[in-house]
This record gives sequence, structure tokens and C-alpha cells, in this order.
Amino acid sequence: MEKWLEWSKRIQSIAQAGIAFSKDVYDIERFEELRKISLEIMAEHTEVEMEKLTELFANETGYQTPKVDVRAVIFQDNKILMVRENYDQHWALPGGFCDIGISPSENVVKEVKEESGYEVVSKRILALLDSYKHPHPPQAYHYYKIFILCEIIGGKADIGVETNDIGFFAKDELPPLSQNRNTETQMDLLFQFLEDPLKETIFD
Repeated sequence: MEKWLEWSKRIQSIAQAGIAFSKDVYDIERFEELRKISLEIMAEHTEVEMEKLTELFANETGYQTPKVDVRAVIFQDNKILMVRENYDQHWALPGGFCDIGISPSENVVKEVKEESGYEVVSKRILALLDSYKHPHPPQAYHYYKIFILCEIIGGKADIGVETNDIGFFAKDELPPLSQNRNTETQMDLLFQFLEDPLKETIFD
């Protein structure tokens, strides 16, 4: 990850905690100024506009922690299920942010249904990866990405509100990837589980 992005996120995190826990009104003003500076740095070096960044962090209070993103890994006939995102017209494993109140396995089942039409059951965690340690494009948030092996038990292919195509792809036939969501190296890691189903969970 580029150093400027790492620094801006650290400043944002420190400022957010300072705003939440400081008692002195002048200290709070200084932390608010630091937060604004951190967002200006992010806006300068990412594709996200300042207004959108301000909106993204408006509801962030207290000590900042990484966001949790779940992705379904579904193999069928030696191919992996992917959906094409409306956001960038590139392909990703079905998934998204974890919602409050439901578990990671429940989240991934919900996301698969919404984005692909398939009903699945979650089987096990294949990988827990830190977005900082993988070549994702610059992003405002720090993510932990949970890749969960799932099995189709019903439903049928049906695009969702956020997707416009669905397909199964072999390892050597992968479509253009939505790099914010999954990278080539991550896909290579996941296909290792097709070759070795007993492979231990990968983390970091």
C-alpha cells in the first residue's frame, strides 16, 4: 500500500478516536481539523470525491477498526462462480460488507442470493486476508476480507440490483476482475483449494 494512503488512514483513525474521547473543546477542534486534512489527502490520491469521503466517514465514531468484507467461493465443474458488478463492469466473487446483526456465514449466504440468485450453504473459511497486504487499488477504508467456501443447494442464475451478469470461469479463463473486490493473486490462492480441498486456511 502507498505510504501516503497509509498515513492518511492513520491520521483519520487517530482524529476519530480523539474526537470521541477528548474532553477539551480546543483539542476536539484540532482533531476535527486533522480529520479534514486526512480526507483531503484521500480525495487527492483516490478516485473518491471529498464530498463522498466526508459522507462515508460521517457515521464513523469512536475507535476505528477495519471493515469486514465476505466473499463466496463456489466451485462447479472445476470453475468458480463470479458476478459482473454494475459499479465498474468488472467481475467479482459474490459478496460485500458484513451487516450488523448477522454472522459472516449468514452474510455470505444473503449476498450470494441477492447477487446471483443461487441459494447456498456456507461450508468453511478458506482465507482471511488483510487488504493492506494485497495489491488492491487505493481505497478509503482498511478491509479484512473473508473468503468462504459455499455450496449451491437451490435457486437459479438471476442478476441482482448491483450485478448485470453471472458466470462460472476456469482458472485460465477468468474475466476482467474488479480489483477493489478480488485480485489475481487472491483468485490463484482460492483455486488451490480446488486442487487440495484439505488445504489449511490462509490468513493475512
